[in-house]
Amino acid sequence: MRLEKCWFCSSTVYPGHGIQFVRNDAKIFHFCRSKCHKNFKMKRNPRKVKWTKAYRRLHGKDMTQDSTFEFERKRNRPERYDRNLAENTLKAIKKIDKIRSDRASDHIKNRLKTGKVQRQKEARKQLELGIHLVKAPLALAQDSSLCLLKIKVNVSQAQTEENQPMEE
Repeated sequence: MRLEKCWFCSSTVYPGHGIQFVRNDAKIFHFCRSKCHKNFKMKRNPRKVKWTKAYRRLHGKDMTQDSTFEFERKRNRPERYDRNLAENTLKAIKKIDKIRSDRASDHIKNRLKTGKVQRQKEARKQLELGIHLVKAPLALAQDSSLCLLKIKVNVSQAQTEENQPMEE
């Protein structure tokens, strides 16, 4: 029982699932579902389609350099069955999954850290602009440095007469 990787999106293709396409030069392509097969036939580049693994790795959304990925390598030579080896392998798989998930969560935290700093800067700027909304009116009245300067403008009598509504 061999688990293949989808050529387009890099997801796992289980036995009895997906589509297998053989090109004239005898190169075999495995696809997990018809969506991947159709995109391949349309000659789309997996690195430019946002939902593929290749896009996510290229744009820094998923980890690319991690030693745990070496365990997923394709091995074509059959191994002789050994009960102890199989038991140790199953134990190692659990440890590797734990390590991989921890590293993935750290990767996500590091990616989100920059956005958090930007959001904090924007929040500070908004607070400086709208301090009159946050401070209590009495505090603003007592401390004149907290409120905006009021400018008094003198309006001449001629201007006020021009703005009066006309009578019939």
